[in-house]
Order: sequence, then structure tokens, then C-alpha cells
Amino acid sequence: MIWDIAYIILFVVYIYTIFTTIIFMLVENRNPVKSIAWILVLIFLPVIGFLFYILVGRKFRKRHVISKRSLLINKKSNTSDLTELPKLNLTDTQRSIATLAYKNSDAPIHENNKVDIFTKADQLYESIIADLHAAKHHIHMEYYIFLADKIGSKVMSVLKEKAKEGVAVRVIIDDVGSWQLKKKKINELREAGIEVQSFLEVGLPYINSRVNYRNHRKIIVIDGVVGYTGGFNIADRYVEGLSWGPWRDTHIRIEGSAVLGLQKNFLMDWFFVKRELIEDTAYYPAQEKKGDCLAQIVISGPDMVWESVMQIFAKAFMEAKERIYIETPYFLPPESLITALQTAALCGVDVRIILPMKSDARVTLYSTYSYLDQMLKAGIKVYLYQPGFIHSKIVVADDIAIIGSANMDFRSFEQNFELNAIMYDASIAQRMIDIYHDDLQSSVEVKKEEWATRRFSQKIKESLARLFSPLL
Repeated sequence: MIWDIAYIILFVVYIYTIFTTIIFMLVENRNPVKSIAWILVLIFLPVIGFLFYILVGRKFRKRHVISKRSLLINKKSNTSDLTELPKLNLTDTQRSIATLAYKNSDAPIHENNKVDIFTKADQLYESIIADLHAAKHHIHMEYYIFLADKIGSKVMSVLKEKAKEGVAVRVIIDDVGSWQLKKKKINELREAGIEVQSFLEVGLPYINSRVNYRNHRKIIVIDGVVGYTGGFNIADRYVEGLSWGPWRDTHIRIEGSAVLGLQKNFLMDWFFVKRELIEDTAYYPAQEKKGDCLAQIVISGPDMVWESVMQIFAKAFMEAKERIYIETPYFLPPESLITALQTAALCGVDVRIILPMKSDARVTLYSTYSYLDQMLKAGIKVYLYQPGFIHSKIVVADDIAIIGSANMDFRSFEQNFELNAIMYDASIAQRMIDIYHDDLQSSVEVKKEEWATRRFSQKIKESLARLFSPLL
């Protein structure tokens, strides 16, 4: 009898908790698709669904986590603002996108840049280590994944050496992405004179509110004159690949004033993790002309007013006249991007998407596949990369190339802290097109007729995964 009463009480408390949770979620006026997905999870996965919601579902309070004082950094970055846009060699489309990026992400135009593109991890790490060895004043690194394996140990060894020489070395790691980096290793770095900070540490009582909001950015700045960003992290898997195939990614090395854009965003993140405002002009040295590329460094995150990366993708898709080439490991686009891509294809734009045939996340892959019917019906060409896992995150829209950390999914647009470089340069866009065509040689095209005949069991898996796509 007592157990029956206890069971009824627990049941009533649980129903009340679920009901009030749903009410509070609706009051937040979220995306209706996302709200419906969470309601389904809460109703049909009673206990597990509620725990899942507590862990990753609660809305991050939009606030300016970076002090306005840190925005003084902008004044030291030697860049062009909107008043100078008419003077720059930009097409109308480029100027429109540049204006959007400036307004939604505080991303000024950087002139006179030289950009090198890397698609192989061994060549990238060789270049990074050589540049680290050459550092004289400071090294700034920010990574989602930074491990103490063979590659990571080589990088750490150089960092210790440079710190011993008196170079200021600061490192930001994501607390979840780099969870395998043991405290012992972090302490070794600190004892060597390297400042290491974890981004949004996850631990009681913060595990509920912080675990879902990760710093996915990849930044290196050396002496304020050399910078790196893209999709590669610091770990052996990027060289050795996975058990079922090689890892394919894209990264860039920048010389020129765009490095100051990387610097600004690193130092804003540094202020966030340590509350140390670094304004010394030595971190913003005068830049020599290294090339002719115009670039913007765009960030996005749950602390920002606008979903800046998503808006820039949408604008680039809507403005494209000739081509839209996309590579992304996770393709879970919001309706706005689906419509933009379909509209472009129906207008005669050559729209192509390269996705992985195999993935490191099976549920996400099935959810990705659930969007292919909509793409194929509009005449969009879809290719599945065969040799291994394609983790590259690139967009080429006519003569605009975008490379960075953001995937084309809800998490990158709404929850992660991301960083992308937009390059307004026909020669760089052509280099990316050439790389894209090389990847097409290693991919198989998905034919609409063949895709329609895939097994019913796979369609069911895709449909179920699709329900959770706004939450992945």
C-alpha cells in the first residue's frame, strides 16, 4: 500500500515536472520545430528524455559574456570599416555579404592577405610546427580538441621550448572536446610557463548548463603576423585517420591583416576564460602587404544577437549566380538554408554538396541523409565521399570562399562558438574549386532514381533521426 502511494506521488510529481518544463519551454518562444522535437522527447522517452533535456536542452541565456571593454580591441586591429567598403575592389554581391558580416558579427574587412590552403594533416602540422619554432613574441592557440598523443606532444614540446625562451604562450582548450587531455599534462604545460585555460569547464554544479555550449573554434596566432584556422584539431587521428579510412579536412594559413581578426577573437575569448584584458599594441603589429586577398573573420555563438554564420551562408546562397559548392560532415540545415539552396538550384545555379558516406556519428549521418530527397528534387547534385571521413567545412559561392569550423547544422548555428574566414578573391575561390573537383573524383553521385529505391528500413531510420535533428 505504501509503495503504491509512493508510486502515485512520484508519477504525479513527474507529470507536473514535465508539464511545467514544456510550459517554460513554450514561453521561451523557441523555433517551433525545435520545441516540437523536445516535446516529443519528453513525452515518449519519459525519464531519459527529461534527463537529456536537463543536460543539453535548456536555453543558454543570451547575454554578452564578453565585456564591452574588450571591444576596445577592435580599434587596434588596422582594418577597414563600412565607410571604406566603396573604396575596396568588391563586386556588388561581395559588398552586400561583407556588409552583413560586419553588422552581424562585428567583422571588418582585412586587406592585403596571402592565404595557403591545406588538405593534408601532415603538411599542415609541419607548417604549424615550423611557424611555432619561429615565434619571437607570442603564441596564441585555441582548439576544440587538443590531445597529448604523438602530434600533440610534438606541439607541446615546441610550446614549452618557446615559453622557456620568454615567448608568451597562451592556450585555450574546450573542456569537453579536450576531455582526454589529462590534468597532469595541463599542469606540465603550466609549470613550463604556458598559460592554459579551459573554455566553460563542465563539472558540478555547471554540468547541466554548460555541457551543451562548446568552443568549436580553431585558432593559431603567432607574433600577430601568421595565423591558422579551419577544420583540423590537434590529434593523431587527423594524420592516421580512423579505423575505416583516412581523415579529409581543410585548413588555411594566413599572412596579412586578417591575422589581426583572428587575434581579436582569440583575445576576446581569453578575456572570457580568464578575465584578463590584453590591449598591448604589440599584439597588433603593423602588417606588410602579403597578397591581394580581402578577408573577414566571422564568429558566431549562443552569446551573440544574430546567428551570423547561418545568415552569411543564406545570403551567399541567395546571391550566387553560377555555383554553390559545399563540403560538410554534418548536413542538418534549417528551413531557411533548405529554401535558399533549392531556390538557387531551380534558378539554374550549379549547386553541389559533398557529404561523408561514413561518419563518426551514425545518428547524425542518418539525419543528414533524410535531407537528400529535398535536395535531389530541386536538381541539387549530392555526392558521398568514399575513401574515409570528410570533415571539411567549406563553401564556395561564385568567387567567394568560406572556410572555418562551422558545420552546416543546428549545433554550429545556434549552440557552438564558431569561427569562419570569408575570402573575397577569385584566385582563392578557383583553388577551392580545384580541390573540390579532386574530392568529386573520390565521391559517388547520389542519383535521384536510385535514392528513391533505397531500403524501407533505412528510410525509417532516417525519418526517426530527422525528428531529433534540431537537437543534435
